[in-house]
Amino acid sequence: MRPNLQHNRQAWSVLIVSTWAFTVCFMVWMMFAVIGIPIKKTLGLNATEFGLLTAMPVLSGSLVRVPLGIWTDRYGGRIVFALIMAATVIPIWMLAYATQYWQYLTIGLFIGLAGGSFSVGTPYVARWFPKERQGLAMGIFGAGNSGAAVNKFVAPALVVGFGWTMVPHVYAAVMLGTVILFWVFSRHDASHVVQGQTRFMDQLRALRDPGVLKYSQYYSIVFGGYVALSLWMVQYYVGEYKLSLPVAALLAAAFSLPGGVLRAVGGWLSDKYGAHSVTWWVLWVSWVALFVLSYPQTEFTVLTTSGPSTFHLGLNVYTFTALMFILGIAFAFGKASVFKYIADDYPANIGTVSGIVGLAGGMGGFLLPILFGALLDLTGIRSSAFMLMYGVVSVSLAWMFFTEVRRTDVFKPPASHDDARASGGGLALAQPAHAARD
Repeated sequence: MRPNLQHNRQAWSVLIVSTWAFTVCFMVWMMFAVIGIPIKKTLGLNATEFGLLTAMPVLSGSLVRVPLGIWTDRYGGRIVFALIMAATVIPIWMLAYATQYWQYLTIGLFIGLAGGSFSVGTPYVARWFPKERQGLAMGIFGAGNSGAAVNKFVAPALVVGFGWTMVPHVYAAVMLGTVILFWVFSRHDASHVVQGQTRFMDQLRALRDPGVLKYSQYYSIVFGGYVALSLWMVQYYVGEYKLSLPVAALLAAAFSLPGGVLRAVGGWLSDKYGAHSVTWWVLWVSWVALFVLSYPQTEFTVLTTSGPSTFHLGLNVYTFTALMFILGIAFAFGKASVFKYIADDYPANIGTVSGIVGLAGGMGGFLLPILFGALLDLTGIRSSAFMLMYGVVSVSLAWMFFTEVRRTDVFKPPASHDDARASGGGLALAQPAHAARD
């Protein structure tokens, strides 16, 4: 009884300190969402250049996710997590002294290493908990995405009070303190390390698994879309509704905060009803919300018997924020449900597969802000960003329908994970290709 109690205490200590560390990492990763606006004004950047600036940390944070996931399987999450956080402290501090566009882009790549922490923390946390609680544990850890909202509360206050260069200095100090805190309260369990020295390319064979590719597509919208909109929304509010930076950041947090905090609820729902059922409803809610958000501000004139009459159609700031709040909740649930899929189907390779899926989500977060900017420069329509995301969600819905929905009942919660797999319903529908062949 005593060893079990000690293990539980260690598990919760690991979960709490890892969630805090991931929150700080995500706050740093999203830094350009706020400080990018004064930088854009100083350098005279267009929308595409601004999109590239905000996306550079996302690029490096995405590309390192696969090797970091593999190293976590091989060496353990504690050492890998601590090292990547420590590696970002100096680049964060140096950002305050950049003066040219290429310098911001280069430093942004190094800062982006903080974003790779997700593919480390997910398997690190999951292996401390039994399978029936892994969805909740990963959901709590994933709530560190709320660092995007924390950034929107902290950074504007620092910008207004001290200038944007104070933000990197404060964030570097916070990151250094987090490294120390994490090392003190985290633990290492040798039994969680994958035995054997599997070759890098052997582990990457998971890329040929149709299940991994499908989960990557789902994650590219629920996580990639979350990251992209977290980076884009502050300047969207400033441009579309002519709000000040602090007010725009506060309203943008209405999307970022539930999109991070409620991930734990999504994990609990995925444990109870199955990853498929939650993901299916997430995609439908997102599809409807993005359809409405896609409609641009429109004025049209109708010739009536008494002369021309002009009408205006478009979302006011309150309706827009309410829809973004709903979308944030949907994305939070979806991020948790996708990783519940992974924990169920690839228990021996959580690090590797979560790294690959995380890479896909991160690349979505990298490409989407650039495409948002390019579409805005091309069309002049700000809501074109939501039109693009509406198309991505449509692809995910079609893929899920033809590969999963026609083969199961999405409304029936599985009695248990084993029963679900045996019956072909609920969680069983996401069987990896190799499992189906076996």
